[in-house]
Amino acid sequence: MEILDGKKVSNQIKEEIAVEVAKMKESGEKVPHLAAVIVGNDGASLTYVGSKVRSCERVGFESTLVQLPSTISEQELLNKIEELNQDDDIDGFIVQLPLPEQIDTQRVLLAVDPDKDVDGFHPTNFGKMALDMSTFIPATPFGILELLERYKVETKGKHTVVIGRSHIVGRPMSILMGRKGWPGNSTVTLTHSHTKNITQIISQADIVISALGVPNFLKAEMVKDDAVIIDVGITRVPDETKEKGYYITGDVDFENVSKKASYITPVPGGVGPMTIAMLLKNTLLARERHRSKK
Repeated sequence: MEILDGKKVSNQIKEEIAVEVAKMKESGEKVPHLAAVIVGNDGASLTYVGSKVRSCERVGFESTLVQLPSTISEQELLNKIEELNQDDDIDGFIVQLPLPEQIDTQRVLLAVDPDKDVDGFHPTNFGKMALDMSTFIPATPFGILELLERYKVETKGKHTVVIGRSHIVGRPMSILMGRKGWPGNSTVTLTHSHTKNITQIISQADIVISALGVPNFLKAEMVKDDAVIIDVGITRVPDETKEKGYYITGDVDFENVSKKASYITPVPGGVGPMTIAMLLKNTLLARERHRSKK
């Protein structure tokens, strides 16, 4: 069994990006600039955005954090997004989800300029991804592809079972694993809460990608020997015995499943760090595109 070490690989990617940025600075070019919009004071969101800002500093990007009150109206937020769309200094930006209930998330994501949509959530970018065209791939699926590639995990002709059909992970992952090329060329089954015989389907999988958000859902008896296990789930489970009052776990019963797997991602330290690294990679790509347009 080999651990797919997202922490290690994300550090490698950040180092590669830092080298690119250093070259840009040397030749007097503008360095990539990533902005993050956060509405309200959600603890998990603030932590996540904070780590994105620190990662920008580490690779030499410029970064801007736009903090807005949770009481903001939808129109005010849309005005702010239009301001970022028009700002030539900003190469890419993200709107941290979830948004307060008075705001239509779909409307907000549609308002982001597809050329600056480094999260890869805009229908234009999603459609290009589905058609195998060059585009921004959503950061978490992009990170999973990168892990599979760097660890030389064979995907061609394999049966991949994706658990969960969210627009952010499950659905794009099912498209990407079935595309021509590598990683890809696998036969994909997309499962969800209404799938019958889900345990039986999972037991046939060569590769399992679980993005369900149910702690320890995937048990050892559900997977076959030597399966590749990608755990996207991350849940805070209350636990008074821990200093923080909780522990973090994924969708996979790691202790037991790891005994049967050929490759497995840990939680934390697997897919999570890769998501931020690939967001930086998308921002670098956005900067290069804007430069070539000019």
